Amino acid sequence: MSAVSTPNGKETELNRIKELLDRKDLPGLLDFLSGLSIPDLADLLMLLAPSARVAVFRLLPKEISSEVFAYLESSHMNTLLRDLTDQETQHLLANMRPDDRTALFEELPGRAIQRLLNLLSPEDRKEALSLLGYPEESVGRFMTPDYIAVRPHWTVAQALEHIRARGTDSETIYNIYVTDDSWRLLDDIELRRLILADPAEKIERLMDHVFISLNALEDREQAVRTMERYDVFALPVVDAEGILLGIVTADDVLDVSREEATEDFHKSAAVTPLRTSYHEANAFSLFTSRIGWLVSLVFINLLSSGVIAFFEKTLASAIALAFFMPLLIDSGGNAGSQSATLVVRALATGEIRLSQWIKVLFREILVGVMLGMVMGLASGLLGVFRGGYRVGLVVGVSMVAIIILANLVGVLLPFLLTRFKLDPAVASSPLITSIADCMGLFIYFSIAHWLLGLP
Repeated sequence: MSAVSTPNGKETELNRIKELLDRKDLPGLLDFLSGLSIPDLADLLMLLAPSARVAVFRLLPKEISSEVFAYLESSHMNTLLRDLTDQETQHLLANMRPDDRTALFEELPGRAIQRLLNLLSPEDRKEALSLLGYPEESVGRFMTPDYIAVRPHWTVAQALEHIRARGTDSETIYNIYVTDDSWRLLDDIELRRLILADPAEKIERLMDHVFISLNALEDREQAVRTMERYDVFALPVVDAEGILLGIVTADDVLDVSREEATEDFHKSAAVTPLRTSYHEANAFSLFTSRIGWLVSLVFINLLSSGVIAFFEKTLASAIALAFFMPLLIDSGGNAGSQSATLVVRALATGEIRLSQWIKVLFREILVGVMLGMVMGLASGLLGVFRGGYRVGLVVGVSMVAIIILANLVGVLLPFLLTRFKLDPAVASSPLITSIADCMGLFIYFSIAHWLLGLP
């Protein structure tokens, strides 16, 4: 399958499928479907009427139908499963990769999961339950047990013969894992080294005992960072005793990376991460994902109102101060959001560690001073123009202080959240902005009270 459909091409392909179905030209339909890519087949399948959808799906070869099924969204998977017989579903599950099967079970409702588990063979059911037993965000939840392992006392010829016999069912054969009789991981060897080695040479002569592995209980983000750092296609997954349980591959890691990035984007906008795609989400789920944070921010913003009320006499004595309130608090919020975004991303990618917070703090103090001086000068000139020299001085000094302190809040909050085992992404722009608003108003009116001698 190599052809890739364009949006306009999908309508043509859909009409072609319907035409072949109406003519009952099943050989011609199979030949046409074989020329499409797996993602395009998945898209086209869900555009068909239910009866036609099932007919087309049943026509696909088993190995292709399982791949197409893995590309469907969870709601479409559930819809298709309802239309298939138990025997068809059993064949489908048996041909799915273990990691894809586990992902399916995570998305479906409880009753559907129970039905599917009952349709699995005892071996597959044991495998699925084992994978599902790991914490939701752990490496163990998306590893696959389909890998090639050899023994150190085997010859290269024996290992290659084993690879030929078992390689078809393996997720990847680029890396071959060496284990002892208890399945404890000893090393990994690139297939290229085996091919180039003397067939009579022992595997243990090729081993250097240097390898990278993941613990099944580690957070799945660790898999993303490790694979990026060492630039590898697959990583072995072991338990606390070093027993090889499975592997994670680059395609799994890319899915995780996309999900984590989406989650961080949602949190950075003060939105509770969606459990489904935006396309599948209904209005109520979109409402509930936003309302909690918005109501919380309302109460946080009441602090800003309290600051204004506290300095009511100061504001009444110099009404020109009101002109610059939006400028100052917005600038502080923007500066804090910038620093928070940079720190959150650096923590997420491993560029900085929790122990480096002092170094980051001092650097951001310097950055805050430079930003504050430039913005303080610009806003001070505006203050002079609108309210005179004294107001300009208040606005300029306030801007410097607000930018520096907002920058520090934006830096320290992600570190504090990380220290208390919370996701630093919740140090979102709206939260930082709300804190900076309250802090900025207090600084502004305090400086005005001090420099202008107001009540």
